[in-house]
Amino acid sequence: MQKRKIGNTKIEVDVLGVGGAPLSGNYAKLGRAAAVGVVETALAAGISYVDTAPFYGFGRSERIIGDMVRGKNYVLSTKVGRLLKPGPVANPMDHGMIDPLPFTPFYDYSYDGVMRSFEDSLQRLGLDRIDILLAHDIGVMQHGEDDNANHLADLEGGGYRALDELRSYGDIGAIGLGVNEKEVCLRVMEFGQWDAFLLAGRYTLLEQTPLDDLLPACEKAGTSIITGGPFNSGVLVGRKMWNYDKPPVEIMKHVRKLKAVCKTHSVEMPAAALQFPLAHPAVACVIPGARSAKEFKDILKWAKAKIPAKFWADLQAKGLLHPDAPLPTENPFK
Repeated sequence: MQKRKIGNTKIEVDVLGVGGAPLSGNYAKLGRAAAVGVVETALAAGISYVDTAPFYGFGRSERIIGDMVRGKNYVLSTKVGRLLKPGPVANPMDHGMIDPLPFTPFYDYSYDGVMRSFEDSLQRLGLDRIDILLAHDIGVMQHGEDDNANHLADLEGGGYRALDELRSYGDIGAIGLGVNEKEVCLRVMEFGQWDAFLLAGRYTLLEQTPLDDLLPACEKAGTSIITGGPFNSGVLVGRKMWNYDKPPVEIMKHVRKLKAVCKTHSVEMPAAALQFPLAHPAVACVIPGARSAKEFKDILKWAKAKIPAKFWADLQAKGLLHPDAPLPTENPFK
């Protein structure tokens, strides 16, 4: 598997990684055996980069992933911004979780909150090394204007200092954000030097608005993009979900147009969704989420698919891709 550097750091990640959210029962019930099967399949394919977070299953994803990569060659990212306190939540699906561990998450982007989250994650993972640490789920869409302003103030006034210290001391190799919103990435670039932004669902076959501002800024700053949610929560693999909810009419209309071009060129849409983001020089890797070993084997198949150059040109000519989007000239996974 080809590797690319994260920012200006020494960390290299596989261009295809493992998204750890589904391993925790995120929007779909998933037993431990199925979650273990996903990671086993990835490791057997030579993939060593895995992403997780305390929020996923309220600790469940970190526990499973730590058990699977311990003693192996791995690159791991996890997140800060939420702490877990003992005691279950009343309705886990309010958080998009099915059968999580008995904890309640609460937001804390302060200096002390980041330091405690880092130490707690090491304990849950059962590992002595975290490579990439990302401030999780900050943004207006997540919190609303007022609460997000407070969280940003905490991150700017203390949380970033904690991340920077951990990086400076060598406790972690890289820092960044793990978010669904490009705007907050642009905002934090005003007060910090960030190695990577894990941006979920925003630079995909379906959406490319970061080309107008964020991606040029990242290229200038030397900040890598990790593309999370390359299937836009599943709508690009045939599921009726976009942005963790039912897709609106205009999104489904766009998907049908993409599907028509795929059919014309005998291209599987999930294969195009995996390969497209990596054509941009700022993108280091894509991390789809799988719910079973079979799903991850499908992802490996799509990653290896040969896609003709005419397909990409046709998408752009029909206005289905941003006019400035770099187009793949070869399979990025080979």
